[in-house]
Amino acid sequence: MRKMLTVLSSLLRGPAQRPVARVVVASRNYADFASEATFDIKKVDLHRLEEGPPTQAVLTREEGLQYYKTMQTIRRMELKSDQLYKQKIIRGFCHLYDGQEACCVGLEAGIKPTDHLITAYRAHGYTYTRGVSVKEILAELTGRKGGCAKGKGGSMHMYANHFYGGNGIVGAQVPLGAGIALACKYFGKDEICLSLYGDGAANQGQIFETYNMAALWKLPCIFICENNRYGMGTSVERAAASTDYYKRGDYIPGIRVDGMDILCVREATKFAADHCRSGKGPILMELQTYRYHGHSMSDPGVSYRTREEIQEVRSKSDPITLLKDRILNNNLSSIDELKEIDVEVRKEIEEAAQFATTDPEPPLEELGNHIFANEPPFEVRGSNLWIKYKSVS
Repeated sequence: MRKMLTVLSSLLRGPAQRPVARVVVASRNYADFASEATFDIKKVDLHRLEEGPPTQAVLTREEGLQYYKTMQTIRRMELKSDQLYKQKIIRGFCHLYDGQEACCVGLEAGIKPTDHLITAYRAHGYTYTRGVSVKEILAELTGRKGGCAKGKGGSMHMYANHFYGGNGIVGAQVPLGAGIALACKYFGKDEICLSLYGDGAANQGQIFETYNMAALWKLPCIFICENNRYGMGTSVERAAASTDYYKRGDYIPGIRVDGMDILCVREATKFAADHCRSGKGPILMELQTYRYHGHSMSDPGVSYRTREEIQEVRSKSDPITLLKDRILNNNLSSIDELKEIDVEVRKEIEEAAQFATTDPEPPLEELGNHIFANEPPFEVRGSNLWIKYKSVS
């Protein structure tokens, strides 16, 4: 009887519990990574300068991860914009920035947040680096109320603190940038202005007039030519008698920089910013870069260049790949950590796209708003004499 009770008791308790083996998951601690690394960078070409930026650059782990995430965000944002445009959710002009990410991220890394920047219509990357969220940028592209310009600016006209657009008239932003630099000097601020334009705008007469005034008045302005090798569909060799854009200022010093290397851009920007802050007047920078998309979304981008040329640049000079290789080869991060950043970026882009396609469009009665700042309301005439809108600051 006792033996039977013992058997029943063991059956009710279930099988004997075996000791559980502890599973140790191998993981790398942040302490395993190097805190910084030093890199040789390409020497810049100089015009009217005895010395240029350094040929070595230090990259900390924190900076490397920040630059990588920012460039990946811009790349993914532009690819999402391409998708939304092809779905006819984004309409009108749309000029994408993928391929040129090292320019906007490197420039931002070399200046202060209180410095000023103005550019042409390929402005999405600069809008992001100047502090506008992906959600606001994509909502602006889709013409929604939550956009950074309330849905009224679209691709070419986005603004932020110390960022003056996004300008649609070729080259017209350059004299405006000089005006911003004049204001910095007039008010005695330790601030500079970056005035950007492309190789297609480099032959504009107003740019040379601006060079003259900036040099006469020693304005703290960096004139930056983003040379992506094609002005719309025309190669620089067919459009310009001289493609040495960094020498175009003649009496203004200039530097030519590898615009596909973020460290080259950053160090050159710091050098140029110090030049302007020291009271020496303006300086020119030519950033040699490349765009993967056509001039705009209406341009397939392969009628004036070959697919093989684009692929060669992608495989040999891609700015994100170059930074990624430096980070991994110098133990600043791991492939798993960078993949985590990629996943995080994709999630942010998808959430922003969801907002940009569901946020309401601005109502028609708000069409006349924000013409002036800090002004009392006034009436604005519509498309004919009988249509009136109220403008509120």
